[in-house]
Amino acid sequence: MSTDTTTETQTGALRDDETPDTRALQKLSPFELKDTLMTLADESAKTRAAVMLNAGRGNPNWIATTPREAFFLLGQFALRESRLTWNEPDVGLAGMPRSPGIAARLRRFLDESDDSAAIRLLRDSVNYGVSKLGFDADKFVWELTDAAIGDNYPVPDRMLVHAERIVRAYLAQEMCDNRPPPGNFDLFAVEGGTAAMTYVFRSLMVNGLLQKGDTIALGTPIFTPYLEIPRLEEFDLRTVDIRQSAMTEEGRHAWQYPESELRKLEDPRIKAFFVVHPGNPGATAMRRESLDLLVDLVRTKRPDLLLLTDDVYGTFVEGFRSLAAELPHNTLLVYSYSKHFGCTGWRLGVVALHEDNIIDSMIARLPEGQREMLNERYGSITLEPERLKFIDRMVADSRAVALNHTAGLSLPQQLQMSLFSLFALLDKDDAYKKRCRRICRDRLAGLYQGMGIDLPEDPLRTAYYQTLDLDVWARKNVGQDFVEYEESRHDPLDIVLSLARRHGVVLLNGSGFEGPEWSARVSLANLDDDEYPRIGQSLKDIVIRAIAEWKGRDLDS
Repeated sequence: MSTDTTTETQTGALRDDETPDTRALQKLSPFELKDTLMTLADESAKTRAAVMLNAGRGNPNWIATTPREAFFLLGQFALRESRLTWNEPDVGLAGMPRSPGIAARLRRFLDESDDSAAIRLLRDSVNYGVSKLGFDADKFVWELTDAAIGDNYPVPDRMLVHAERIVRAYLAQEMCDNRPPPGNFDLFAVEGGTAAMTYVFRSLMVNGLLQKGDTIALGTPIFTPYLEIPRLEEFDLRTVDIRQSAMTEEGRHAWQYPESELRKLEDPRIKAFFVVHPGNPGATAMRRESLDLLVDLVRTKRPDLLLLTDDVYGTFVEGFRSLAAELPHNTLLVYSYSKHFGCTGWRLGVVALHEDNIIDSMIARLPEGQREMLNERYGSITLEPERLKFIDRMVADSRAVALNHTAGLSLPQQLQMSLFSLFALLDKDDAYKKRCRRICRDRLAGLYQGMGIDLPEDPLRTAYYQTLDLDVWARKNVGQDFVEYEESRHDPLDIVLSLARRHGVVLLNGSGFEGPEWSARVSLANLDDDEYPRIGQSLKDIVIRAIAEWKGRDLDS
């Protein structure tokens, strides 16, 4: 940021009497604090006849259109199929789709329709399923059609047969860089990444793999719920931070784990390591040497360490490799479709666990009394509860076991998930993925342009978020005296409060993610491109005002 201080000097550059009590606000999650910031920003916008800019949430402002068009087109075909079996148009009643000959009828339906991207996607999807995945055409098309109607419970409850194969292929491409480990991942389709987190924590506790008072490690800074859930009374887990504290030679945050931080995982008291990869809010993937170190550490010193990796931003990094690809035996993978396809409202997520995994082995080794209790817990849904896989226990636990027969993600949701996956699998040039990446990178460039700072290259950066640490910048560019002055007079939350009040800009405080205290997270996904230079200019203005206040201070006081 330019340190030009020709802008009008104004005391109280970061706080005035109208600012809410920061000590009270510090207790809030950044996502709850956002509501206060939005109120301040809205008032600011009203007084300046401007528009509030909410760059706090990560909800993208783009959507994938072709797989959605295919969904609605398939709905039209599905209704036609339903009316073939039973039709009472006067009362708006029809039957349920039937399987025999349905693939041929879909082909005729598509041939009769005007050519479009959605038509081609459906036609190519059926061909892909039959030729690439070995599906029976009628069974596959019937699953798609029945899912569009939504007239049945999910069977199997964990995930539909063809949908699981499709999503497995998608994860192999996007999370494993087309190099999946040997064997298969079992998948559980869930209501978005947050549901996945809830189910994972719950079932790990219920099955005795984690117990109250146990220690887990968190790769910090991290998505706030991973900080908050362990503290809840029903979990009461102790946490150790594995910090992304590495700095570049130029003195910037690299958002990477130093070897000394990863070595903390050698401590046998740590039962599990939870990580968002690529990071949030750090927004970078692990460098290769860190992945190699972690792989070696687990294989040689901590083969008992459970890993949970939340990889929702993996598609935004070229050549991304999940921990599930590197350490499939130890890793639970959580993935959400929300960011890449612009579908947060659909609530589409999946939990993946390799068929050969540490968790099932750990359950088999539990004390006899504990295993008997678990057998009783799951005895109503299987005659061999001791052989029930952990991922199937998660399904049962998601419906309090007794309602297991109604478990599972809704069929229309699984259909849309399948179509999103097929859309990516059939996009041989990765045109959609490359465009999404370019959107974020262009906005990041605009943010830095507004701040007047050169943007360093980083091939591991997602550019979905940018976390800006004003403390680090100020130490390097202004000096220690300025930093000490600000820290003695202001609270770190004053940065985001002042941005909201003065400029109508809403950012989330980095401290809420266990990030640097004087940092703020900018979402580069949810505003128009031309808004990001304005956000950068607003940040620059806050700094200029603070420097001007510092230079005009009473040195004798």
